[in-house]
Amino acid sequence: MSHFTAEQMQSLRSQLLSDKQDIEHRLSENQHYGLGDSLKLQTGELSPIDNHPGDLATEVYEREKDISLLEHDEFQLERIDSALHLIEEGHYGTCAVCQQPIPYERMEAVPYTKYCKKHQPETVVSENRPVEEEFLAPSFGRTSLDERDDQNGFDGEDAWQIVESWGSSNSPAMAENGDIDSYDVMAIEATEELDGFVEAYESFVATDIYGHDVSIVRNRQYRQYLENGEGLGLLEPDSEDDDTY
Repeated sequence: MSHFTAEQMQSLRSQLLSDKQDIEHRLSENQHYGLGDSLKLQTGELSPIDNHPGDLATEVYEREKDISLLEHDEFQLERIDSALHLIEEGHYGTCAVCQQPIPYERMEAVPYTKYCKKHQPETVVSENRPVEEEFLAPSFGRTSLDERDDQNGFDGEDAWQIVESWGSSNSPAMAENGDIDSYDVMAIEATEELDGFVEAYESFVATDIYGHDVSIVRNRQYRQYLENGEGLGLLEPDSEDDDTY
């Protein structure tokens, strides 16, 4: 038997029906927040893959908001229908966890709730996102394979590094590494990546076409190799003006 009076029960039921009617009317009038149409139709764009993700940033943001509003309304309708069903069965106003009566003041504030204040579950954050967001992720972020032990091939990050080596609009203040003293080391992992070889010595040890007559190319990797104490100097000391790279 319900612990609410007949007047209280009627008031709560009327509030649930009114809220349900408002939500259904809102969804019907705004065509489910406009999500019945594709982003292509709404914006007139032939494709969401444009010159820059920012070109559609506002539209994608609005679509994110519409999805959230629609999901919230649909969830509210489910909870309201469930509450009306509990009224018909005579179990309305009882906590689904502890089976104790829920105070009328709480039911008046949240008429569709199934839980008392103590056992109210945490809100679940939705992971329902617009498909257009897939194109807003950094390009090399989707294809970077550096974290995989079984992969050392050319990936998206390598592609960006090649483009970045020709220059960008970044200044030293915007560099990934805060300790920057030259534009030559501003690129991502500029001082760590080995371009075109795996081991440093592969860049300065050379032979003739027959694999004989080993020689040394005194490039930056060779100097760094010696400075790190990884080998002995194979040639005479470099002169100050000899900067072979």
